[in-house]
Amino acid sequence: MNNTENIENDWLFEITPKNKFFSLNLKEVWQYRDLLMLFVKRDVVTVYKQTILGPLWYLIQPLFTSITFTIIFNTVAGIDTGTVPPFLFNLAGITVWNYFTACLNDTSDTFKKNAAIFGKVYFPRIIMPLSVVISNLLKFGIQFVIFVAFYIFYYLQGAAISINESLLFFPFLVALMGILGLGLGMIISSLVTKYRDFTYLIGFGVQLLMYLSAVMYPMALIKEKLPAYGWLVEYNPLAYIIETTRYMLLGIGHISFLGLGYTFAVTAIVFLVGVLIFNKTEKSFIDTV
Repeated sequence: MNNTENIENDWLFEITPKNKFFSLNLKEVWQYRDLLMLFVKRDVVTVYKQTILGPLWYLIQPLFTSITFTIIFNTVAGIDTGTVPPFLFNLAGITVWNYFTACLNDTSDTFKKNAAIFGKVYFPRIIMPLSVVISNLLKFGIQFVIFVAFYIFYYLQGAAISINESLLFFPFLVALMGILGLGLGMIISSLVTKYRDFTYLIGFGVQLLMYLSAVMYPMALIKEKLPAYGWLVEYNPLAYIIETTRYMLLGIGHISFLGLGYTFAVTAIVFLVGVLIFNKTEKSFIDTV
């Protein structure tokens, strides 16, 4: 009997079919931090492993998107960006937006993409979406360096752009983008296990959401030109993040503290709901994937 008790006491973890209704498993995540970093490395290295240009795609995508937006929305449609060069205006919005979409897209099929691993070995499942957010942060850093390079170029050319002390809170905005993308991604990933239609809708939905997030135009413009539909942008928390980002980086627009408070509240709710649904789905997803 004593030997049996000693063996039971030697177990490091106990795997049970029931978890708390809400749990981030932060203690377990810390214990599995080496595995988390391994998945981060995998996400960074394998994405463009068999491509010719490799990591250069991190740079090509935002640059070509910014050029396209500048031609279509600023040159053809005539959207005015004030004293800020249109290309730099678009690049600022796209750089931050890309981080959100990368977190959302890459976490939206967590269960489906990792079903083989989940079915063989135990580890905190939330490590997978967390690794996506961290690895995409590295990609964001690379793209932000490109933005800084163009910022310096236009500044030396005499463009009327400026930064201010509010830039100190820029990491907070990036964190909001990542958490919001993580929360939505976990919700969608949980739904995809039963309803595969969401897989086909996610691409269209993200594209539509971009046009409602003030990525390629100032929020004030949509209120002025289309007042009847301005509420679609005003109730979009992403629009306030992008608008505030441009104010911090370029000195254009303004900061809406009410809008940022609303954004923080929505982000917190989405993240909490995402964790709840994710924890519930992980118990039985292997039977439906």
